[in-house]
Order: sequence, then structure tokens, then C-alpha cells
Amino acid sequence: MIINSLFRFENKFSVLIRGNSAMKCESKIVARYAETDQMGIVHHSVYPIWFEVGRTDFIKLTGMSYTELEESGVMLPLASLECKYILPIKYEDEVIIETTIVSVKAAKIEFHYRVLRGNQVCSEGGTVHAFVYSKTFRPINIKKINPSLYEKFCAAVAK
Repeated sequence: MIINSLFRFENKFSVLIRGNSAMKCESKIVARYAETDQMGIVHHSVYPIWFEVGRTDFIKLTGMSYTELEESGVMLPLASLECKYILPIKYEDEVIIETTIVSVKAAKIEFHYRVLRGNQVCSEGGTVHAFVYSKTFRPINIKKINPSLYEKFCAAVAK
């Protein structure tokens, strides 16, 4: 079932999908020339940027923008990043960044990403982010600081 949430940007869209009570965000990206290397393949350094696109769209689809999250005093610095490269992506290939939340704890959140070209998985990865207070950068317990946000994230976790 597709929720009636569709955002259109210059070269991407996001759809919030609920299946088995988990949420999934799909962000469309067309590989740009500047993202490719001398071999004409998207450079490995681009994938974390694409993951950020997926994560930002996912958060937006839960009802709050990344900017609003940060303005509320909550930041999500990166604690770890993994990326597995499976198939090359070339200039002008259209890909979907599929983003899900794997787990939410009081002090951290973990996202999973799949980069798809059609039905081919080209890359998979994950990021872990800490919840910190923006003024001190000290860890916070999001469950206590913002229980409604914590519940939204928990409701989105892939089962």
C-alpha cells in the first residue's frame, strides 16, 4: 500500500511505502556526469551522499524535515558507515535509493540503504547515527527528550 505522500524535486521523488507495518522510502536519482570517474562509473565517494538523500527524504516523510529536527535541538551525527558495491552505475543511469530504519534505541538510530537500478541491487549499505543535543553535541535520550519522534521512528522500523 502506498501512502499519499509524494515529493517531487528536480531529479528525484520519494514515496512512503508501508508493508508489514515497516516504512520504506524510495528516492529516485539520475547519475550525473560529475559523479562519475574516468571509467564512466559512479565514484565510490558518491554513495554516502546518495544515502543522505534517502535518509533526508525518509525523515521528511515521517512528518518532520531534517532542518526542523535540528531546530528542535536534535542532531544526528554519523557514527558509522558501511557500503558494499555490487554492480557499477554509469552516467545517466536512473537508480532508486531504498531507505529503511533497522533499529532505534534511546541514543542511536540505524538506517539501511539499497541502491537499485530496475530490479538489480547495485549497492547496499548502512549508517548509524547518534542522537545528540545541538548546542553541546552531548548524547541525548531521544525517548525522554522527544517521545513522539521516538515513537515515529520506532513505528517505521523494519520488522
